[in-house]
This record gives sequence, structure tokens and C-alpha cells, in this order.
Amino acid sequence: MSRVRLLVGTKKGAFVLTSDGKREKWEITGPFFGGWEIYHMKGSAADPNRIYVSQSNSWFGQIVQRSDDGGKTWVQPGLEPGAPTSTPQGFPMTESNKFQYDTSEKTGKPMTTHMWYDGTPHPWEFKRVWHMEPSLHDPDTVYAGVEDAAMFRTTDGGKSWHEMSGLRGHGTGSTWQPGAGGLGLHTIVMDPKNPKRMFIAISAAGAFRTDDGGNTWKPINKGLFSKFLPNPSAEVGHCVHRITLNPARPDVLFMQKHWDVMRSDDGGENWREVSGDLPTDFGFPIEVDFNHPETAFVFPIKSDSEHYPIDGKLRVYRSKAGGNEWEELKKGLPEKDCYVNVLREASAVDRLDSCGIYFGTTGGQVFCSPDGGDSWNTVATHLPAVLSVEVQTLG
Repeated sequence: MSRVRLLVGTKKGAFVLTSDGKREKWEITGPFFGGWEIYHMKGSAADPNRIYVSQSNSWFGQIVQRSDDGGKTWVQPGLEPGAPTSTPQGFPMTESNKFQYDTSEKTGKPMTTHMWYDGTPHPWEFKRVWHMEPSLHDPDTVYAGVEDAAMFRTTDGGKSWHEMSGLRGHGTGSTWQPGAGGLGLHTIVMDPKNPKRMFIAISAAGAFRTDDGGNTWKPINKGLFSKFLPNPSAEVGHCVHRITLNPARPDVLFMQKHWDVMRSDDGGENWREVSGDLPTDFGFPIEVDFNHPETAFVFPIKSDSEHYPIDGKLRVYRSKAGGNEWEELKKGLPEKDCYVNVLREASAVDRLDSCGIYFGTTGGQVFCSPDGGDSWNTVATHLPAVLSVEVQTLG
């Protein structure tokens, strides 16, 4: 029987949850890296036992860790087994935490500035890794989306990282401005049919696509409308919360925006709103059923200032028609007094015949639906606030 492995990143450490294909009983191990914020964990499609994790701490900074045995043990890439992992003061010792922005060959200075909250130019400053996306074909190659927004890549299993500077330098980088949570590159989506094509999303710059493996990039925000911008239909500046696709149909993208659920049928060239009859179209994650490309899931919350479910009732909404027509999914979810949020990285879908949907909350709960959203089971109830959820389908 197939198995599933949930990788859950929280405000206070990482957890690995495992179950069989029935997804009824779960074993929880962790916390790993207790006390650290785990922004993202993700396993390699080329080697499921290879897992990468981004851990961040306001005092000690950023570290990348790697497991080669499915999360049982962890190493800092570049360190010999048994070597000290930190200085006497507690700071990381390896190259895995060094993310240095490229500079101009002529001046030696940063290539550009980005825009600050008040509209003034601001230098690029590395803060943390928001998202890690292993290559679909090589377990040693991983892409990292960071704050301040940039794209980095390792080809040596996380020992060293180098910026893919074509993104920041493509022409609009100087106009990017932070969203409320910072200027983060939080979403990286691979096209499984074209290894040179990737989609990314930046808050609050918008969505971008490369067709040549990351050398050049183009904004893909046509059709987005953001009333807070001086030009609501601007080429960049939109606060995109998340984008996703079904691997069988990579030209069809779904997006959860800062207000509005959107869809593109041409690889992001054009977008149209599919919020339809949702009670609110504000939220962070969005998912597509692995077996049914027209079935999408969103996790609405009340508003951009009230980050909790309407009436305190935790709900997921599903469309089986690719948007516009949405149904409320509530069986097994809290019916009252629930005021949690579901963050942009905190949902996932598996690849079993009956597609499983998972999400975690800022209240420390993790929920699973083994039947495509019809009913929900509680996997965990008292974890720290959940920042990210990923799932691996194992044979």
C-alpha cells in the first residue's frame, strides 16, 4: 500500500507525519530544530528520502538543512559528520546560510534598489528563505525563493547558493515594493513537461515566468486588478499570494490573489477572475486536485485585516468546474469559535487515487481529507503555528 509523508514547518520547529494510504492514523515525529521558524520543507521528486528545510531565527539567521533518510536525521550541507554546526556564539558555520546578491561587474555595487514602503529606493537585504523547490530530476539541485525577493540555486545539495540574477535584473526589479509581510519570493512552480519553464510569485510584485531555465524572466500579470495601486492594472506591483497547477495540464494556472481568485489558460499570459459565489475571495493558499484538473480548493478568510474564518467557522471551498461555482466543505471542521488563519505555504495535495488534501493553521492544527474534500480528519491539534505543509506520496 502507498504511504504518505507530511512535512510540516512551524514557528517552533519541524515535524514529520506519516500514514498509510488510508490516511486515518498518523505517527508524528519531531520537533526537529526546536525553537527555529521553519518557513518551508520539501522533498525531492528524484529522491523522496532527500528533504530540504529552511530554518530561520531572528538572532542566529538562516540555515539550510538536509536529510538523506526521509527526515530521520539531518545535516548542514558542507559540514563533515560530527563537526561543530555553529560558532561558540551560536551562529551557523556553513556556506548553506550564505545568500549573497550579485553585484554589478562594473561598479561592484548592488545591481538595483527596490522600492520601500514609502516609495523611496531601498537596498536589497537578505532576510530568509521563504520557499525551497527541488529540481524534478536532480536531488542536488534546488531553487530557493528569498526575502528580499530573489531566486537562488544550489547544484551541490545545499552546500553553496548562487543568485539567478536575471530575475532582479530583468527590468522591473527597482519598482518592486514589499507587501505587509515583506518582499518575499514565496512560490516556485515547475512545469513538469518543460524543465526550462518555471512560474514564481512575489509579494507584492506579482507573478513571473521563465522559459529558459531562469536566465530571463517576464511579468505575467495581465488581467490582474489591484485597486490599491496607482495604476490598478499595472505590469507589476500586484500582491499575489499563491499560484498552482495540475502537472497533467501545466498551461492552466490558478491563483489566490490579495482579493480575487484567478485562472489562466495560457501559461499566465492572461488571467480572468473565477471567484464566483465565494463568500469572500480573500485568502492565501490555493490547490488543484491531482486527479481532476478542473477541481480547485481555496481557504477563504474574512478580509485582509481580519485574518480568520467568517463567523468563526473553519471552511474550505471547492470548485469542480475550474472556478466560479464553489461549494462549502465543512464535515469534520470546527463549527464555531475558530479564529485561525491558513498561510500561503500551509496546504498540499497528494497523488493517491483518491486525492488527499491537507492544510495547517496558525492555531497548530493539521487537517486531512482523504476523499477529495468531502470530509476532514484532524491529524494534529497542538503543534506550534503552522507555516508550511508539503506532502510526499510514497510507494
